[in-house]
Amino acid sequence: MSIKNDTIEPVVIIDWKDVAASEASLQNDLLKAFGRDGTGIIAIRNVPGFVEAKRAFLPLAHTLATLPVDLLEATLTDPDSLYNAGWSHGKEKLGDQPDFAKGSFYFNPVTDLPGTEEDRIKYPLSYPKNVWPDIPEFKERAMRIGCIMKDAVIALTRHLDTLAQSQKTAYPPSFLHNAMNGTEKVKARLLYYFPLESDQPQQQKKDFWIGWHNDSGFLTALAGDLYVNHITGTVVECPDPHAGLYVATRRGTFRVEIPPDCMAVQMGECTQIVSGGVFSATPHCVRGISSSKEQPIARVSLPCFVDTPPSFPLCVPRGCDLQEVMDATVPSDRVPPLEKRWTKDGMSFGDFLTKTFSLYYSWNQKDRGQADN
Repeated sequence: MSIKNDTIEPVVIIDWKDVAASEASLQNDLLKAFGRDGTGIIAIRNVPGFVEAKRAFLPLAHTLATLPVDLLEATLTDPDSLYNAGWSHGKEKLGDQPDFAKGSFYFNPVTDLPGTEEDRIKYPLSYPKNVWPDIPEFKERAMRIGCIMKDAVIALTRHLDTLAQSQKTAYPPSFLHNAMNGTEKVKARLLYYFPLESDQPQQQKKDFWIGWHNDSGFLTALAGDLYVNHITGTVVECPDPHAGLYVATRRGTFRVEIPPDCMAVQMGECTQIVSGGVFSATPHCVRGISSSKEQPIARVSLPCFVDTPPSFPLCVPRGCDLQEVMDATVPSDRVPPLEKRWTKDGMSFGDFLTKTFSLYYSWNQKDRGQADN
């Protein structure tokens, strides 16, 4: 599905001192970012230690992605977790085709051994053990930035709770914060988008470094992006003004830039559900970059998914009409409808993810078929 509009939409920016102050009022900013007309993204400036941690860690993605393939496969891939820990390249699919456009390194920044033994047996894909590359300071830098991002998300939940309760009187006080504070269900994904080959279809080059999707969990921390020369690993300015993150809103489709000195938080569908539709998750994709063989450009990013345990029930506030959740969804044929994935009030988070992954697979196959016809 091609992008008709690459107008830049400024993100709402808030300051860390206001996020950290529980008495600060962020309701207007949160509604503008996460309400029904928003982009579903908010940026936070001056998060302590974030900029330094980003500069220290993100360039290591090139070091990792250019290790010998046999070494990556032998020491850093974890098929037992279905590649939810360690290195994954070509393991995921776009429709029925392996996705080689990007490589991912998954890790839990909170602990190497998340959950209890019972949790790991019952939910092995949600609580995999970390595996680490033999790259100096890689683990330390990864854990540092991941914890910074996770802690910022948890701090923001207090303000989301305040807003949700002001809009839905039956919304329990501190509901989201209590559900997520102390969580070990945290997954960071260091993404390395390989240079796109010049013979790839134009539509795929423009729209599908990563395809259209909603974040299905609760909240996603974003470190912004970084561009590197794939041959040398040198950090470069993005040479293509049309590349990057795009978001579909009720007002149209826009390119969104996260300021380099900010981390961001993206709204997930589970928070849309438990808030009774106060917040809206938005479809988004990453548009690929045009680069040459002489100077192939790769993109690096780091989303960190912060969630509740998989057993958590996805319930709307008491007395809330389920249709209010559906009405908060951005109308779009780019992602499978929420009502086909969240099929009952009280459905567990884990069951919702399973249903979502299954429907996305068939949805991507449908989109690929339409593109080929």
